Amino acid sequence: MQQITDNIKALFSQYSDAAITIIEKLPQSGGDRIYFRLITDKGNFIATYNTNIKENNTFIAFSKHFKNAHCPVPEIYAVNDDATIYIQQDFGDASLLHELETIGHTDKVYALYQKSLKQLANLQINGDKGLDYDLCITSKEFGKQAIIADLLYFKYYFLDTLKIPYDKEKLIDDFDALSTYLSHVDHKYFMFRDFQSRNVMVKDEEVYFIDYQGGMKGALQYDVASLLWQAKAELSDEWKNKLLQYYISCVEEIVQKPIDKSRFEAQYNGYVLIRLLQVLGAYGFRGLFERKAHFLTSIPLALHNLKWFLFNKHVGIVLPEFERLLQIIIQDDIVKRFQPTKATAATPLVVKINSFSYLKTGYPKDETENGGGFVFDMRGILNPGRIDEFKTQSGLDKGVKDFLEQQTKMPDFLNSIYNIVDIAVEDYITRGFESLMVNFGCTGGQHRSVYAAEQVARHLKNKFNVKIELNHMNKENWRREL
Repeated sequence: MQQITDNIKALFSQYSDAAITIIEKLPQSGGDRIYFRLITDKGNFIATYNTNIKENNTFIAFSKHFKNAHCPVPEIYAVNDDATIYIQQDFGDASLLHELETIGHTDKVYALYQKSLKQLANLQINGDKGLDYDLCITSKEFGKQAIIADLLYFKYYFLDTLKIPYDKEKLIDDFDALSTYLSHVDHKYFMFRDFQSRNVMVKDEEVYFIDYQGGMKGALQYDVASLLWQAKAELSDEWKNKLLQYYISCVEEIVQKPIDKSRFEAQYNGYVLIRLLQVLGAYGFRGLFERKAHFLTSIPLALHNLKWFLFNKHVGIVLPEFERLLQIIIQDDIVKRFQPTKATAATPLVVKINSFSYLKTGYPKDETENGGGFVFDMRGILNPGRIDEFKTQSGLDKGVKDFLEQQTKMPDFLNSIYNIVDIAVEDYITRGFESLMVNFGCTGGQHRSVYAAEQVARHLKNKFNVKIELNHMNKENWRREL
């Protein structure tokens, strides 16, 4: 990591004589990209490190092209010789999703959605002019094959896991019919591909776009469906309908001719369905195959979203076997498979979570009537305490958290713990048990065990709403309730 930051400093010095006062490593998001915020006496900048050269080249080229088309994308200030590091404009930390979660479904947020859709139409249509689609990372166009790929992704990673019998040949025929129908749209321009509220940044009441390097040629409707039907945003039907009409008016203004709204909306509904199923496939892959527990908790919300869509919207094409299966997977018994048992105010269970030092304190004994519980040894995880800058810190400090999350196998370790402990917590809630102890030990009880205890406490609280007593034994017996 030190070598990376040294290279970032060297590149930045070629662009500017501003003094870097702080290099702050940002939370890692998609792919293998690592982001840093450079805080200087002349403003802030974002540095990106990524060994995927093709992805970097695509993002840089797209950014320069869209900037020339007056689209709200970051300016690229400098790129190193091997294209593994680039310096770009900093739009801050506030995304459209952040604004929505912070201030709710207000007039201000609605206006930000309008701005996002207006700028999206500009990016899609004006940004399409002269764009070199040979730069695309995967396919040049989101056509029939790409649509079928998304449908098969849903089939393999979600539908097939439910073990519902179906006629495979008829289902594939329906996939072929739907993909053919949706690939013959009237308006194909640049398709962002992942146009969600977390990729729309908000600064000084204006919106800016990031993470469009996966884009390709495609239907206008796909990106609008991605934004308005994002499950986490939970936009009302009124908002969705009004914002869709606003977007259509923005497109008509740019192309300077009317759009066949009924046909546009029918195909839009088809892309909404594709997007909803693609999301379920992603949740299934991350949750059911990679065993990442927090993706499993998102499945019920996605199924409720799909259920509302099926009862209120029409795709415009008959798909007998596919429609039959979709009606099955939205039934309550299927949804309940992914809904954890939630604790109530009357639930007696208290989960006591401790971090401890094997050398200084030893693991705590469960003094309750039944005893038992879990003890997890964290010493197989690389110790941040060996690094000078972390020696006086703990698992509560950002630097240590970043190190454990991004440079060790801690995420894999915790995912396994979630799978084990969740079984016990759900069973104990159902059976009315009063106590469960979960202990995390490491050499000094300062870094790995503290971090793990904090993460598991947060996970159990969010998933089961169970009472938590969290105790760090090597931190002056620091205890709190969640």
